[in-house]
Amino acid sequence: MSDWRTLLKALVECESPSHEKAAVDRLGAIVAERARASGAEVETFANRETGDHLVCRWGDTPANEEQGKGGILLLCHMDTVFPLGTLARMPYREADGRIFGPGVLDMKAGIVISLEAVAQVTGGAGAPPHALTLLCTSDEEIGSPTSRALIERLAGASALVLVLEPALPDGALKTWRKGIGDFEVRAFGRAAHAGGAHEQGRNAIEELAHQVLAIQALTDYDRGTTLNVGVLHGGTASNVVPEQAEALVDVRVMDAEAWQRIQATMLALQPVLEGTSLEVRGELNRPPMPFDERARETFDRACQIAARAGFQLKAGGSGGGSDANFVAPLGIPVLDGLGATGDGPHSEREFILADSVPERVRLLAALLRDW
Repeated sequence: MSDWRTLLKALVECESPSHEKAAVDRLGAIVAERARASGAEVETFANRETGDHLVCRWGDTPANEEQGKGGILLLCHMDTVFPLGTLARMPYREADGRIFGPGVLDMKAGIVISLEAVAQVTGGAGAPPHALTLLCTSDEEIGSPTSRALIERLAGASALVLVLEPALPDGALKTWRKGIGDFEVRAFGRAAHAGGAHEQGRNAIEELAHQVLAIQALTDYDRGTTLNVGVLHGGTASNVVPEQAEALVDVRVMDAEAWQRIQATMLALQPVLEGTSLEVRGELNRPPMPFDERARETFDRACQIAARAGFQLKAGGSGGGSDANFVAPLGIPVLDGLGATGDGPHSEREFILADSVPERVRLLAALLRDW
């Protein structure tokens, strides 16, 4: 195994916020160079506002393979949630078996693990036992708006998709993920002077307050459904009865039926106060990735391969989403959480366990060789 720490340090110290195209492209250049050095053909998919996407291919990858008859697709993302300048107060460092730095867990270590595992199975000659494709996207942290179609196209031509998002803190793979939806609820009232004509106004914030309570009450922990009113806007001044107000709502669901139920309820919301009105808009950004029969079969097969390599896999899940959510509805076997083990993603506490990198490289290499 090569000096993976050198590559990881280079990736972490190349800051790559989602909305900083030039920064993400600088990171992409490092990844492309390393992929080419291991025998990959690298194709760049240009974007204007977000970073370019990279598709790195090893072995025979016909362009028009039948769905499910292709090779293995590895999914990584290059963007992070950390703004430029974070490195100054959160530098790359290693202490007590942990490696810290912005994006080290989510998911620059995943990129390193992918490249190292591919290098192991190809022997640096670019001749893997199956056709391998590594897709490194630039916009996962902002919902994958420009990469989703590419993800779905490449996944649809693959026999297996492996996602290098971080493992759960105990090392478990993520065999299910909740679907993620968003709603915008806008309330409309009538503006009036708060002192001289209060009774003539219709308070949009008051109306929205009623709706917030109703929305929060739709949370059902037993079903794994959560709704969170996370942002509120409204009014112009304290002495004006507010004419407009809006709430932004995050929705997480375990299955498609739950989303349909929540969507119908949200779109049917009615105003409580006389003289007010509502406008509700929303969509499912990432479909659910349930632990269904296909997921169970995929995990069981991975367990068999891992056992022969000396690993005992555990299954888990997450309320957070990833690009694996786009793969599951296609009917393609997918495993998520094959990246490094650590904790504190999206925070200044973010770290990986250094020993988890070579372990995950060996695990991923076994899956690539023996699937």
